[in-house]
Amino acid sequence: MGKNVLLWVVIGLTMMSVFNMFNSAPMGRAEGMTYSSFMDKVNQGMIDKATISEHEIRGQFTDMAGDLKTFAVEIPNDPNLVQRLLDNKVEVDVKPPAEVPFLLNVLISWFPMLLLIAVWVFFMRQMQGGGKGGAMGFGKSRAKMLTENTNRVTFEDVAGCDEAKQEVTEIIEFLRDPSRFTRLGGRIPKGVLLVGPPGTGKTLLGRAIAGEAEVPFFSISGSDFVEMFVGVGASRVRDMFEQAKKHAPCIVFVDEIDAMGRHRGAGIGGGNDEREQTLNQMLVEMDGFEANEGVILVAATNRPDVLDPALLRPGRFDRQVVVGRPDLNGRVQILKVHMKKVPLASDVKVKVIARGTPGFSGADLANLVNEAALNAARFDRDKVAAADFDEAKDKVMMGTERRSMAMTEDEKKLTAYHEGGHALVSIHCAVSDPIHKMTIIPRGQALGMVMRLPERDEYSQSREKMHGNIAIAMGGRVAEEMIFGYDKVTSGASSDIQMATNLAKSMVTKWGMSDKLGPLLYSDNEQEVFLGHSVAQQTNVSDETARLIDSEVRSFVEGGYARAKRILEENIDQLHLLAEALLEYETLTGDEITQVLQGKILQRADVINQSAKASEQEDASDDATLDEVEASKSAEKGASQES
Repeated sequence: MGKNVLLWVVIGLTMMSVFNMFNSAPMGRAEGMTYSSFMDKVNQGMIDKATISEHEIRGQFTDMAGDLKTFAVEIPNDPNLVQRLLDNKVEVDVKPPAEVPFLLNVLISWFPMLLLIAVWVFFMRQMQGGGKGGAMGFGKSRAKMLTENTNRVTFEDVAGCDEAKQEVTEIIEFLRDPSRFTRLGGRIPKGVLLVGPPGTGKTLLGRAIAGEAEVPFFSISGSDFVEMFVGVGASRVRDMFEQAKKHAPCIVFVDEIDAMGRHRGAGIGGGNDEREQTLNQMLVEMDGFEANEGVILVAATNRPDVLDPALLRPGRFDRQVVVGRPDLNGRVQILKVHMKKVPLASDVKVKVIARGTPGFSGADLANLVNEAALNAARFDRDKVAAADFDEAKDKVMMGTERRSMAMTEDEKKLTAYHEGGHALVSIHCAVSDPIHKMTIIPRGQALGMVMRLPERDEYSQSREKMHGNIAIAMGGRVAEEMIFGYDKVTSGASSDIQMATNLAKSMVTKWGMSDKLGPLLYSDNEQEVFLGHSVAQQTNVSDETARLIDSEVRSFVEGGYARAKRILEENIDQLHLLAEALLEYETLTGDEITQVLQGKILQRADVINQSAKASEQEDASDDATLDEVEASKSAEKGASQES
């Protein structure tokens, strides 16, 4: 910004100087003095002296009263003017024209050429996206170098991935003291690949590695290598490693490496494809004839299945560190990191919030804390309360409330029975997750919703629970048909039907849970992208097997439908109770649903107090659980050190 301001100041001063040079206009002629009057005074002998310049004649004359006055007259195109002045005995003085400065002459003569050069440089920079090095830096690396003094991140800023931090600790120790490993013939891994879902902190972990090792850190994205011209990406790879060698030992972090490291041979351009040329140069730099000692490449991706095998072999990316979603203890640590800058009320329990957010990534938890702070600011609170976190969790998981959406009473009633059907089937399925909240207020794309939360982190599901989830998904459609009739069924169950069908299809074709088809794989969930379209790789099956698969999927879904219908028919009174409570209160929590089914009258204040007491009990139990987990981890760590 300073350079731009200085440039405009120089341009302004130059323009003012040029304007002043060209605008050296003479003073205006005396009032009432015309050329004819001037000639009359000359003929009458009233003018004794005159100075002729390039544009005018200046001098003095004596008027009729004998007073001396000045005059200025513009010069016409009169070749006899000087002779006429001399004939009337006027003393004539000639003033030479002002000389134009040499630099101004040069500027005027070269200005068109300089303007063309400036326009050419501007368009070259635009075509290169303002790349490093200007118009001549087309093949220069765009890696940004961060030293230990700029934006330093350490392991204290990274939480929820203890195993991943232990994996990369050896790299940090090598960068601090390489002789400790090389004296025994050891070789540090040249590359570390961080693999995990989006938002789990792979980029943050890469920066923390550089911060802990106190070495230079080069950061670049995989898409920065790929250009439309063949060879540019390879040139940038070479330039990046040359810079890294000059600052060795250092770390080069490539984010989203799948943008340039996809499997070779799948592109349209074959071996001349720009992306493949870039990948080939990366492979050579990582494990070629020229050693890159002290340069460690750390890359991150959430699609390791599409990377080229040559990129993953030992000698290049020797280690693959999985950065998964955090468990309960990890979520507690992540929430504490993000809550440092947020003033919290006394009723906020970090462990309760962590227990109610299973499956959340680090980015999800950061967004949760931010939404809670925004909600508290919206109501002009000084501190963020537990109610703000509850509202933020509902907003993140279920979407924003759309209270302005106009619904008729019939639509509200149908939605209430639909959601009541889901909730009632879930309550009577022993393997179902507890209900967190149910509502008929439109949120996101849904007119109503029943949100269930698992009591603990789950890494697999049983056959019994999957069949129960299919029945729960069918509960809404069954309730509509039972209460309003066959012809009044709406399209509100479209997402439920889709979920149930996909789950049944996966049980049959992927997880071997069909007795008729057996434990065989009939489809592959890998995705290949070709010409912008995602094509599923499906295992070839015979027509008879395909018909049997369709029959089994239909059997699973219809079995869930029949189970949901049986549960609702046996508990029709409870369905009416839930629907009436939803129509009255619009939103019910899990504890309120239990009170409604027990025939109790809801008292919101009492419910809040009970939930507060329940949260304190859950907090105490979570403390005990976390203490046990930490004790077991410390014991395992001590045993591993002894071994």
